[in-house]
Amino acid sequence: MSKASPMGAVAKFAAAGRPLPKKDLGMMLMPYGNVYIAQIALGASHNQAVKALVEAEKYDGPSIVICYAHCIAHGVDMAHGLNEQKKAVDSGHWILYRYNPELIKQGKNPLQLDSKAPSISYADYAYGEIRFSSLKTSMPERAERLIRAAQADAIKRYNFYKALASIDYSKIFEKPE
Repeated sequence: MSKASPMGAVAKFAAAGRPLPKKDLGMMLMPYGNVYIAQIALGASHNQAVKALVEAEKYDGPSIVICYAHCIAHGVDMAHGLNEQKKAVDSGHWILYRYNPELIKQGKNPLQLDSKAPSISYADYAYGEIRFSSLKTSMPERAERLIRAAQADAIKRYNFYKALASIDYSKIFEKPE
């Protein structure tokens, strides 16, 4: 199964649903300190997406913009894919943010969290997609367990990003006492 598959999703090599959280590509790149990173979803915020793309283009160095892309294989009505993107963000499954290393030079936190706290349940998002709802049909107890775990993981990830975004970077480079 792919490390990018979300927890609870059914995939070719995860017929019983992926039991682990998906990898976080943006978080993997942040420690390098010289990469502009943004995570966007057009269906959730056109303004945030445009802002991220403009910043990525202006950044003098490597930039990566990770976009939520709904897919026919997710089992959603493609005419309503942007609504599914919004649900992914509202559930905490997909976090919107921008990480701009240029802000460090200004003594500012490079991580700008653009998502609000999850406002709908993970199940409300996930069960709108066949990659999750098919497990509910075939293995309802397992599906429920994985959706609860995915909900907990989404909240944990959001809180982690929120904590990172609140760090006072003016003190990061001070000499310890």
